Amino acid sequence: MRSTEPLNIEEIPYHNPLFTGVNHTPILLQSLCTTTLNTVKKSINLSFSFTNFILILCFFTGSMLSAIPPDFTTRNVKFSSSGISLSGTIFKPDHASAAVVLVHGSGQEKRMTEFAALLAKNGIAVLTYDKRGVGESGGVYAGPEVGTNNVDFSNLDLLASDASAAVNALSKDLQNTQIPIGLVGYSQAGWIIPLAAEKNKKIKFMTLFSGALITVKQQLRFQFYTNGNSDFWDTHTEEDARKHIMTDPDRYEFTDTDPCDMLTRLSVPGLWIFGGKDIQVPVNLSIEHLNVLKSKRKQYEYKLYPALGHNTSSSDTKEPVEYVIKWIRNRK
Repeated sequence: MRSTEPLNIEEIPYHNPLFTGVNHTPILLQSLCTTTLNTVKKSINLSFSFTNFILILCFFTGSMLSAIPPDFTTRNVKFSSSGISLSGTIFKPDHASAAVVLVHGSGQEKRMTEFAALLAKNGIAVLTYDKRGVGESGGVYAGPEVGTNNVDFSNLDLLASDASAAVNALSKDLQNTQIPIGLVGYSQAGWIIPLAAEKNKKIKFMTLFSGALITVKQQLRFQFYTNGNSDFWDTHTEEDARKHIMTDPDRYEFTDTDPCDMLTRLSVPGLWIFGGKDIQVPVNLSIEHLNVLKSKRKQYEYKLYPALGHNTSSSDTKEPVEYVIKWIRNRK
C-alpha cells in the first residue's frame, strides 16, 4: 500500500556566501584621495576650503564609480511549461562564452540570483527561475512541507520538463547557436538534469553539485540511516553504509528513478562535484557508478573534496565553485 505520509526529506537551501555584491571601489578611491591629499599638504600650505573641495570631489567621484553598471544585464522573463507559466531572470554578460539554466534541489526554492550574478560576472549567461508553485511561478509545488511526495518519478519528470522549457527560453533570448547551453543543479537535480538532457538536444553539458548516481529509494535508505548525524563517517564504515543502502526496507512506495538509465543513453559531457563527508548522498557508491559509465567512454568527470559535506556549492571554500566556472568556460 502506498503511504500518504509526507516524506521527511530536508535539504539546506542553496546560498552562496562567496558572492556578497559589495563594491569596494569607493573605499579604495577615498583611501587613494586621502593619501594623495596628505602628500600634497606636506608640500604646500593648502587652504581649508581647497582641502574640503578635494575631499568632496573624491566623495562624489567614488559615488559615481559605485553606480557603474556590472558587466552583465538582467531581464525578468516568463515562459511556459506543461501548461503553466514560470517566472525567472536572465543574466546576460557582454560577451558570453557559455550559458546555463540553474536547476533547483528539493525545497520551495526561488530563483538563485546571487549565484547567477557570480556566473554572469565570469562570462556565463544564466536563466534562473522560481520553482513551479513557488514565488512568481504558477503551478503546484510538491514537497514534504505541503504533505506531498516530491521524489516520485512523475514529479521529477515534471521538474525536468520545466528545466527543458527554461533552456528553450534562454536559447531564444541568446539568439546565438554558437554559445553552448548546459544545466547546473544541486542535490535532487542529480535525477532531474539527466531527465531534462534526454528531453532537449539543446543541452550540451551538465554540472551537478552533490548529485546522486543511485536510485531515489537507495538514496533515501542512506539518508534515513545517517539521520542527519554530521559525525556519521567518524563512527561508521563504507561497508556498513552500503549494507543498509542495499537491504533496508523502504519506508515509502513510489515510482523510482535511476539516473544511470539516462546517463547510459546520453552523450553530452558532465561534471559532478562531491564532498567526502556527505550524509545525504553515498559519494563512494556514486563515484563507482560514474566510473562504470566512464569505462563505456562517456564524457563524465568528477571532483572530490574529502573535507566537504553535502553542500559543496555553498561551502566556506571557493574551490568547488571556481572549478565549476572554469570547467563551464571550457565548453565548446
